[in-house]
Amino acid sequence: MRIDVLTLFPGMFGGFLNESILYRAREIGKIEVNLLNFRDYSKNKHKKVDDYPFGGGAGMVLTVQPVVDALRSIPGHEKALKILMSPQGKTLNQALSYDLSKHEHLIILCGHYEGFDERIRAYFDMELSIGDYVLTGGELAAMVVIDAVTRLIPGVLNKEESHENDSFNGFLLDYPQYTRPREFEGKKVPEVLLSGHHEKIMQWRKEKQIEKTKLVRPNLYEKYMNQHKAEK
Repeated sequence: MRIDVLTLFPGMFGGFLNESILYRAREIGKIEVNLLNFRDYSKNKHKKVDDYPFGGGAGMVLTVQPVVDALRSIPGHEKALKILMSPQGKTLNQALSYDLSKHEHLIILCGHYEGFDERIRAYFDMELSIGDYVLTGGELAAMVVIDAVTRLIPGVLNKEESHENDSFNGFLLDYPQYTRPREFEGKKVPEVLLSGHHEKIMQWRKEKQIEKTKLVRPNLYEKYMNQHKAEK
């Protein structure tokens, strides 16, 4: 997968792309991430990319020209899925992350300031948010999208790191996990996990998934129950 990021602060991505799974995914050629500073495409003599909003109002607004010219400079931009990070966008979830992971080419625009010229929307396929809150800019949100999508690309995670049992798959949260020591300050690992009985372990894990989801995310539990009823 190729991912192009349009940003005013490419330096923010340095550590993120050079550590852990993202670094490995790049090293083995599963993803290619390119950072474009759209300030470089500004035709303003001072390389400005923002201006005062027509009609007045607080703050500055991203102008359309640098963004569109930067977008058009990307090879294959016509066929790429073009994403605008925005608090007004569709909220990212696991199902949407799976859908995005199937694309060969993503282009992500990181907004800044008080917003962007409304005409910019016409050049993008979808708006995406990572939650109902406002960040200083779209860079952190773009990193979340890249991370969530990359780990779902076949070959990025090995079998032991598999995403198949991740929280939110099938509307259930993940089951509790334990490792050594077997007991710590009186807190013991459940005996079933030490039994070696694969079927009982799987049953216990599923029960714990359901219990935890019902307790902390009743909205997801309801979706799980509806899906479960529909499958019967």
